[in-house]
Amino acid sequence: MKRPNYLKGLRVLLAILFFVPILFFFVDFRALMPVSTHTLLHLQIVPAILSGMVGILLVQLVLALVFGRIYCSVICPAGVFQDIINRLFCIGKKKKKGPRRFAYRKPMNYLRYILLGLITVLALFGSIELLMALDPYSNFGRMAANLFRPAVVWINNGLADILARADNYTLFHVTLTTVTTAGLIGGTIALLVFIVMVVTRGRLFCNTLCPVGGLLSLVSRYSFFRVSIDQEKCISCGLCEQSCKAEAIDVKALTVDNSRCVDCFNCISSCKKDSIHYRFQLPGRKEAKESKEDLSSQSRRQFIATGATIAATLPVVSAVARATGTAQTAKTAPVTPPGSISLERFKDKCTGCHLCVVHCPSQVLYPAGLQFGLGYALKPHMAYIDSYCNYECTVCAEVCPNKAIELTSVDDKMTTQVGIAEFFLERCIVETENTDCGACSEHCPTQAVHMELYKEGSTLTVPVVEPELCVGCGGCESICPVRPERAIIIKSNIVHQRVEKPAEEEVLEIEIDDFGF
Repeated sequence: MKRPNYLKGLRVLLAILFFVPILFFFVDFRALMPVSTHTLLHLQIVPAILSGMVGILLVQLVLALVFGRIYCSVICPAGVFQDIINRLFCIGKKKKKGPRRFAYRKPMNYLRYILLGLITVLALFGSIELLMALDPYSNFGRMAANLFRPAVVWINNGLADILARADNYTLFHVTLTTVTTAGLIGGTIALLVFIVMVVTRGRLFCNTLCPVGGLLSLVSRYSFFRVSIDQEKCISCGLCEQSCKAEAIDVKALTVDNSRCVDCFNCISSCKKDSIHYRFQLPGRKEAKESKEDLSSQSRRQFIATGATIAATLPVVSAVARATGTAQTAKTAPVTPPGSISLERFKDKCTGCHLCVVHCPSQVLYPAGLQFGLGYALKPHMAYIDSYCNYECTVCAEVCPNKAIELTSVDDKMTTQVGIAEFFLERCIVETENTDCGACSEHCPTQAVHMELYKEGSTLTVPVVEPELCVGCGGCESICPVRPERAIIIKSNIVHQRVEKPAEEEVLEIEIDDFGF
């Protein structure tokens, strides 16, 4: 009698415990999830590297060395999401010879390790665009923020309409303004890539394109606990190979490629002869021989090819970096979130997961398109279209797993100048319509914008900006009634500056006698 596969059950349970809170954290439009949920995101490998959390990176590498690539099937939300796609694709299909129709294929190590080397070199030169495009966590974030979250909001609004007809107002309408065309395109491309690759080749993304998968494969090939085939019991029926979504099991050679195995344990469930196991095992003679041959021939060729590609890329990278920097200074730079410190630092650390966009209470953060250049595409910027940055809010810094946004306190936020307001008299309605306004001054939390007489002998007033008090929150720009170009806008600081915290006004205590009339 076949023994139950407790390992697969445990893997599924752990995957649910990681995936569900992360998914809800991205689609939560009512701020019901605690901010502390972001702790789960610090376990993601790329954010750990970019945020300098060396301890977490070492723990993940040790886990891969001991247990194999459990990260890819349990901790990584993109990996778990691919398993969900695979499961949905299997619904309604007849199981002919096994749970799925996979087959062993040789690893595309050339592509895998050349990409890993290229991403590393580009990152060292301050260009993380390729890493951003292939990072599994960031791709999942873009899908969740720009596709899943709007879908949940649409369902909520539909249910709110239905309940309202029955005089039940438990749910209410929600409007999302931060989903941009660029965000939709980025999320849709990631979703289509995952679907096509999972449906055709299982975990092809994880074992070919994913930089995290490439990094872990260097360690997992030597893992202490591994999936292996008992050659005496195996009858070469092929069920394990057909169920291996990593395409890592070769039934003919009776071997398992542990550099690609993601420890899903589907093969153990499919085996009817109890001939495949996950257990502690040192490399055998055959495996050692194959490994030695691989290192002496195939891996040597891959190393030479990778090194040649990287060497040839260096001058190109330098030229692109210089060109990008020159183009950026020639254009109007984006206003980056408070705590990003500078535009260049933010570009080097932000991978566009859009978690800060999702959790910004005032919805002032928007994913960028190409208006600031290719190097800033899909990264969040402050757009004061209908709102402004709350003067005392630090949520974006609290949830950012990459530490691309860092604020030590509320006072740190209140004294950070991300930009300076600039007033254009020729656009103001005082000049164009000869009427009073003053909305910008009323909405300035630091009194950096105050009103002065427009002309001598006139009762009209116009705003005057004091740069040393302005923090660039956008309260003035968001409220300005002038369209299409507003009369007062925020010009970004390439490097954030410090301002003094405004002095609090003295509050007079007044004693009220009798009834206060």
